Amino acid sequence: MLLALLALALIALVLATPIIIREAGRWRERRAARRPPADPLDLPLYDPGRERRAEQRARELLRSCVNDEEWAMYRDLGFIRVGGRHARREGDRTRAGGSAYAYLVYPHKPIVAYVPGSGQLLSEYCVEFPDVTGSGGRHRLPASDDVLAKWMALTSDEDRVIRRANMHLVGRQLDPARVRRDLWRLAEWERRRMRRGDGPREHRAQPGARGSGGPKRPARPGAQGTDNPRST
Repeated sequence: MLLALLALALIALVLATPIIIREAGRWRERRAARRPPADPLDLPLYDPGRERRAEQRARELLRSCVNDEEWAMYRDLGFIRVGGRHARREGDRTRAGGSAYAYLVYPHKPIVAYVPGSGQLLSEYCVEFPDVTGSGGRHRLPASDDVLAKWMALTSDEDRVIRRANMHLVGRQLDPARVRRDLWRLAEWERRRMRRGDGPREHRAQPGARGSGGPKRPARPGAQGTDNPRST
């Protein structure tokens, strides 16, 4: 009986040996990872110019994609205006002077919809385009890349962006007074361009292209945005 028990214990030890060795190796690796390096020179060095170089590359890419007016707008004001594609009312289909509504595209901030003629703020749309490359430990795109991603999304498939974004009244994340100040800066900027002879250009998107959609106005009676894993 005793001999049989010893044999079983020996067999169990032989079978468990690989597991014990593997777990011991993992424990040593975890302990070594927690241990600070003995040589200070082994610490990873932070490159302060990495983010600046990434932003410079992003600005060059943005400039190559948008038109001259949009690039000048972003360079001088820090945001881009994108015209809406839909007509909010039947009378807007034949409206002259641009889109019936437009968007202000900021870096790392919600997209703001407004009425160009009156400056009325409609809503803000929260969307996010994270940096999925994992390079440099960053978790979000450079500012110009974020603007370019939103610009491409709005100009290629506005309906999808608006449908997936979280929609709120202006003021949830952006100060309405600041947005109105930006609209005033935009108007002054366009007047200066006209005096210099550059002249305003039509929005890239034409009003009334199809449907009668456009940005929803949550002020009456208080609509809510659609949840999206990539929305903020």
